[in-house]
Amino acid sequence: MSCVFFEFSNFLFEFGGGDLRDGHNALVLSLTHTFSLDPGGLASPLWKKKKQENYVFWGGREGYHTLLNTDLGLELDNLARFMKMAVKYKKKLGFKGNLLLEPKPQEPTKHQYDWDAATTLGFLDHYGLASDFKLNIECNHATLSGHSCEHELMFSSLRGALGNVDANTGDAQTGWDTDQFLTDPKESLLLAKVILKQGGLAPGGINFDAKLRRESTDLLDLFYAHISGMDALARGLRNAAEMIADGEADEMVKKRYASYSETALGKRITEGKATFEELEKVALASPDPVEAGLQSGRAELHEVVLSRFIK
Repeated sequence: MSCVFFEFSNFLFEFGGGDLRDGHNALVLSLTHTFSLDPGGLASPLWKKKKQENYVFWGGREGYHTLLNTDLGLELDNLARFMKMAVKYKKKLGFKGNLLLEPKPQEPTKHQYDWDAATTLGFLDHYGLASDFKLNIECNHATLSGHSCEHELMFSSLRGALGNVDANTGDAQTGWDTDQFLTDPKESLLLAKVILKQGGLAPGGINFDAKLRRESTDLLDLFYAHISGMDALARGLRNAAEMIADGEADEMVKKRYASYSETALGKRITEGKATFEELEKVALASPDPVEAGLQSGRAELHEVVLSRFIK
């Protein structure tokens, strides 16, 4: 089993710098000082003593059970007003950490206003809050919203808004948050790959938001759960680094989209100069994608390449 060492520093930047200890499967992780809303909250002096670097808002009560009794526009406006109050209060306190929103589609409400990463980022952009907040992505919440954790991480990262990760997993057959420890080597690899490609998470990181199953009643189960969860993250980071260094998967993606940078039409599309009429002529002249020379997506080959790094 891999060993995982914890230290309170910048987690993935150190890993990105090659801080793997060959021969021991050991990986230096660091815990992020990430706290959710609590009775003390930002008003408590504890955040100064703990050098708190992130503050999470979980909006589980910000949603509706039925639209029959809901003024949707007013509730969204008021939610934005509350978030703007938080930004002002942060500045008043001199808190330098990130403010994070944690998307979740439902439970306890039927429909939560921060349904997923895309919805939450759209909300922040609409109300002029995009520069004040990042996202804390919980993998089980991604499952509930019908996405993979990789999707939520990647979408957040593309918008420069991935600030922290609650590394857990859920059961796709249930409609609620099971908060299981993440032990799947494939999922941990895909999670780590997104984080490494964005250069790390500092001042955020990866933390557990998980608990034992209901039928796990022995104290020993806590050790099995935490050790296997940390081991999965260590293996995922190691495997993701190897996959990125190998480069084959990235090269295949690059080749698939090469026509957008290497052909006249592709360049016109990416530069915003192409027209409907121009694209219509091309489509009618070459209706068969093979005859048109379009690059195959190679989905099956991508899965084969990925499988080589799931160790």
